[in-house]
Amino acid sequence: VYVKMFTNSPFLLCMDLAHSQEVVVDPKYLWVGPDGRNLEGQLHVNLTETGKLMVMSFKEFMSGAYTCTLSHKILETTTREERKVFETYKFMVYAYREADLAYQVFVRFTTEECDLAANDQFFGELTKILNNIISDLTCQIVESSYTCHSVKMPKQGLLHQLFVSFQVNPFAPGWEEACHEVPYDCEDLTNARVHEARGRIGEFFDKQTYALRHQFKTLPKIHYIENSFSVIHIDSCRPGFGKNDLTHKNCASCCVVCDPGTYSPNNDVTCQICPKPQVRTYGARSC
Repeated sequence: VYVKMFTNSPFLLCMDLAHSQEVVVDPKYLWVGPDGRNLEGQLHVNLTETGKLMVMSFKEFMSGAYTCTLSHKILETTTREERKVFETYKFMVYAYREADLAYQVFVRFTTEECDLAANDQFFGELTKILNNIISDLTCQIVESSYTCHSVKMPKQGLLHQLFVSFQVNPFAPGWEEACHEVPYDCEDLTNARVHEARGRIGEFFDKQTYALRHQFKTLPKIHYIENSFSVIHIDSCRPGFGKNDLTHKNCASCCVVCDPGTYSPNNDVTCQICPKPQVRTYGARSC
């Protein structure tokens, strides 16, 4: 069972499908949490009289095995004897977060020569413009760079092109203040903002195509190459969380809490194995 951070788990039922469709006599339920303690009376759980368990405001340390023992009686109608039966059900419950989104963008421009000083100037101005377009979303352009190459196109001569790449990142200065109203689902907010930022940047390059077709009689020395805009999305996980499509194939796109014996100190997508597995908690950020 996967529970999004800070939300309530679904109800876990202390019986199987067969028992749920038949009469159960004198049922009693004992729920034990990952720490081995009886869950009855604990503030972070909702236990019903019919043995349903909900874990509320789920956090990393609440992950682990939840075990319920169902005891009930079987009445023998012919001999009028009673037998007490015990059955155990185990649930593995994991905290997860949505992955943090960023976008890697690739775009190309023509230029007259590769060693022109104007190339550097153009690249700097382009970065400033793109940052201004998305600054109100507390997003920013990071890891921006360009290379210049000579390109032989079919049925054309040798052309010079600037290959530009940059990342659209949702963590510009001030992003944490923007999350104060929704501290528990902040990745939902930052993901929505970076998605909008990606849309604005795509629109900017669409406008370049329109301008080059309709507004310029003579093309600028450095100009956008139509249809060269491409994007891939990049996932990252918060510290203490990672992805594992083998262990957690039912939540392969989620950032799932790191298992005991593993940790994640940064925004990578992988929980690392501790050299000396002394960590016995879920969601460790160091060994």
